[in-house]
Amino acid sequence: MPQPKHDTEATLAERIALVKAILLPLWPDATPLLSYSDCFGLLCAVMLSAQTTDEQVNGVTPALFVKYPNAQALAGAEMQDVEALIHSVGFFRTKARHLVATAQIIQTQFGGMVPRSIEALTSLPGVGRKTANLVASACFGSPGIIVDTHVMRVVFRLGLYPKKDPAAIENCLRTNLAEEYHTAFSHALNRHGKFVCTARRPACLREDSRCPLDGICPKIDL
Repeated sequence: MPQPKHDTEATLAERIALVKAILLPLWPDATPLLSYSDCFGLLCAVMLSAQTTDEQVNGVTPALFVKYPNAQALAGAEMQDVEALIHSVGFFRTKARHLVATAQIIQTQFGGMVPRSIEALTSLPGVGRKTANLVASACFGSPGIIVDTHVMRVVFRLGLYPKKDPAAIENCLRTNLAEEYHTAFSHALNRHGKFVCTARRPACLREDSRCPLDGICPKIDL
């Protein structure tokens, strides 16, 4: 494993490589934590996950997908019926509108199939780059930097980027990390943020748990 250099000596790419070398072996098979059976299901689940936990999303999607198993079915849904199925997630009315509108566009413009490109995905209502990168990587094998709230928090605390700016962090990681590691590193950062470097009481501040990045992390804002 690469040995850490003093912050003044290591380049940003070297620091990212060191974090990667530590985290990837800890989360070697990390994949989306959302429950889904196909690309349309994953797209809907990720759209629902904004400012909502994966557990909450996984609690509503089974019933949603039983009633609306594909874009054609959801495109013809009554808005109040969709709202009733997802009412326990945050911003459920806005998300219901986005789900139905996205299903309609997929049905009419993409032949009922989830589009493959980031450009096409981000043209859909309620779909940003995080969602697009996650869907493109999980469904089509496209390398993707997936910056969610956990990834953003970890990158900021590690001092890899000075602002909590998803687009800038995505660009920073893409520029300083080999493409073959984009998806796996994103998932590893996500798991580290979700289970170790949590928003409240991260592992480094608890006596009973030790963070594997403790020796190289400047603990910014902690």
